[in-house]
Amino acid sequence: MTAPIPRDIPDLPAIPGPPMLVPAPVPATAVVAPVRRPMAALCRLLIAAAAAAGVALELLIGTPARTLSYFSVQANILLALVMLLSAARASRARRPLPSGVTGATLLYVVIGALVYHLLLVRTTPPFSMTGGTAVPERWHAQWAVLQFLHVLVPAAAVCDWLFLTPAGRLHLRQTATWLLYPLAYLAFSFIRAAFLPPGDPARYLYPFLDVSAHGYRSTLANALLLGLAMYALAVLLVALDHTRPTPVRHRC
Repeated sequence: MTAPIPRDIPDLPAIPGPPMLVPAPVPATAVVAPVRRPMAALCRLLIAAAAAAGVALELLIGTPARTLSYFSVQANILLALVMLLSAARASRARRPLPSGVTGATLLYVVIGALVYHLLLVRTTPPFSMTGGTAVPERWHAQWAVLQFLHVLVPAAAVCDWLFLTPAGRLHLRQTATWLLYPLAYLAFSFIRAAFLPPGDPARYLYPFLDVSAHGYRSTLANALLLGLAMYALAVLLVALDHTRPTPVRHRC
């Protein structure tokens, strides 16, 4: 015969040892409430104002249709909007904008600056966003516009990323999406040129995209090389974002 099963089974003693912590599926950013960052908001407002000032000055000295067709002008307009939204969120203690948006905006203004300094600053005839054939004189309006759009604003955007933006928010999966806008701009450049007469000096805004001078094969080859360079720059941006230290956040 088997022994009867007792009605009351005593509790087993607790096993000594440190408690096991179960990893939480919720990220820390969803638990820790954001804080107001008025200094970051002020800096981003200044960057937005600088970008808007550069675009506005170019609109005053040039034609709107031509001015708004430049890649660097469009990138600065996008940067001004993103910085305004980021400033509003920082001042109201709201979540930051998605990293895909801020990373793409930073990439575009850096691309515009690098293209200007590496490919356009020493061209013959000199590069001018108003169609002029003379070198812009220092401290004049056209020179100031070029400095705003290709030096001051991109440098300020990089500083915002380095000193005011948390590290590790960019991802490699975002880089291919970032290249959709440069690809769309290439198509826009060709479509725009098709609607302008062949002798119009504003038909091709960038000499390396001038089909009438280089032909479609060479122009597309230039675009392919630029696209590969842009992708490499995007990957480098992500790599630097994961290796740089996170800025110290001050409650001020």
